[in-house]
Amino acid sequence: MKIEIYDPAMCCSSGLCGPGIDPVLVKMNETVLTLKKQGIEVERFNLAQQPKAFLENKTVADLLHKNGKKILPVTMINGEVFKTGEYPLYEELCSASGIAPLKKKPLTVIS
Repeated sequence: MKIEIYDPAMCCSSGLCGPGIDPVLVKMNETVLTLKKQGIEVERFNLAQQPKAFLENKTVADLLHKNGKKILPVTMINGEVFKTGEYPLYEELCSASGIAPLKKKPLTVIS
C-alpha cells in the first residue's frame, strides 16, 4: 500500500512553517505521521521543492495541464487518483487502505 500526496507549492515540505500555519496542513501532517506508524508507505511531494516529481508522474502532470494548480493537492493510492483539490481525511485514507483508524492518534508536536 502506497499513498502519494502531491502538494501545492509551500515554503517547506509539510507547510508547517511561517507565521500563520494552516490548520488543514497540521491535520494532514498528523494524518501522514499516523499512517506511517500504522505501516502505510506515504510520500509527499511539494511543487515548489520537487517539481520534477510532478512532471515524472504522467497522471499528475496531465491533471495539472488540464486543470492548473487548483487541482492540487492530488492524493494517489497505489498509483490511482484518490482525491483532488483538497486533502482527504484520515478516516478516508484508512478505509481506502483497508486498515482500521486508530481511536487515539499520536499527538504531534510542532517545533
